[in-house]
Amino acid sequence: MNLFRILKNMSPPKIIAMGFLLIIIAGTLLLTLPVSSADGRGTAFIDALFVATSATCITGLTPVVTVEHWSLFGKVVIMGLFQIGGLGFMTFVTLTFLVLGKRITLRNRLVIKESYNLYEGTGMAAFMVSMIKFTFIAEGIGAFLLATQFVRIYGFDKGLFYSVFHSISAFCNAGFDLIGENSLVEFSGNYVVNITIMLLIITGGIGFPVVLDLYLMLKNKLIKKFRLRICLKNLRLHSKIALSFTLFLVVSGALAIFICEYNNPQTIGNMTMPHKILASFFQSVTLRTAGYYSISQKGMTYGSKLISLILMFIGGSPASTAGGAKTVTVAVVLFSVFTMLKGEDEVVVFKRSISFKTIRKSLSVIMMMLFLELVAVMLLSAAERNSQFLHDGMDLFYEVFSAMGTVGVTTGITPYLSNIGKMIIILCMYIGKIGPITMAMIFTVNGKKREIQYPEGNILVG
Repeated sequence: MNLFRILKNMSPPKIIAMGFLLIIIAGTLLLTLPVSSADGRGTAFIDALFVATSATCITGLTPVVTVEHWSLFGKVVIMGLFQIGGLGFMTFVTLTFLVLGKRITLRNRLVIKESYNLYEGTGMAAFMVSMIKFTFIAEGIGAFLLATQFVRIYGFDKGLFYSVFHSISAFCNAGFDLIGENSLVEFSGNYVVNITIMLLIITGGIGFPVVLDLYLMLKNKLIKKFRLRICLKNLRLHSKIALSFTLFLVVSGALAIFICEYNNPQTIGNMTMPHKILASFFQSVTLRTAGYYSISQKGMTYGSKLISLILMFIGGSPASTAGGAKTVTVAVVLFSVFTMLKGEDEVVVFKRSISFKTIRKSLSVIMMMLFLELVAVMLLSAAERNSQFLHDGMDLFYEVFSAMGTVGVTTGITPYLSNIGKMIIILCMYIGKIGPITMAMIFTVNGKKREIQYPEGNILVG
């Protein structure tokens, strides 16, 4: 009863942070049970906490090999955690309310709005129901397509479970797999597995408001017989930016990786041309916070790793299962830079102006996330300085950017981190999931509007 009273008095950002924290704690306790491990001896608390945080924050980093270490019960717990983490715990709270026939209060609507960073506070129940339906449909289709391959390889029962597990993991951008310690490397040439996983990653990471917008566009096209040009024109500005910037990142990222890795025998150097193209696109897509990989991350060139850091930092789109600074956030900042270079005052995109408030928030997200990542790299470097395993500086950057962006790819250092190093990565995953702005709002007091207007001062910039 006291817990409900405490939650009632909390602000929406604090409720979001507390909700994910409670899920992580519950997941940790379940994963420490002997029944969760394959050998029946239980799991060390720090490793259980790491995996529970990684699953809830849909990251995919893990200090143990998922398929070998966990029992069926443990794997189901992990699958449940990244399903909750992908949709958000408020989605399941709302679903419970709807099943019990209870009214969704205004406060709950505000928490949902804050949780998904939506621009509207109305129609939350309908939005949640649509989101849950779409999620299960997408995951069901993905599981069916993967089953055509996994059932043939692993048998019906095991293949079906693998198909469901990987479909949910891919759609939620979680990155957990049951193949082995090398993720999907052995399936790098399987077009059905690769394309299905990529489509699930993109669909989950594009954002539910964009998916709903595309659905309405398709409905108008088929039922009302609108022209495609008119349908595309009627998309919301958010959807236009998210879709166009996502397409640009996927194509440009794949092209850059293809060029950097073309002759690298440790990645795609020995592959055929179609295989190289497929692997390059998969790498570009998975860096949008998915966590799967079909080529060696350790063996990549420094150029590809640098490109990977940029893509991991950007991440997916707002109100999606993905993490990162978000596509629209980075696009808004880039548009404002281009506007300044052209000598214009107003930022205009697709014949719509972007408010200064939106630009300021976008800059704040990017700067806060970049600052936190750099601090985390320094702390991780200090923590691992006396470790018996020598980690390359790029490996530490890769690990931190992957954790903060809730990506989940690694160069292989995760199992060899010290306990302090693991705690740093755990905090990175947690902050990356709830977002730097939400994290900052937890520790700040609501500011009051100044009654006094101060004169504007001139400073030199650049």
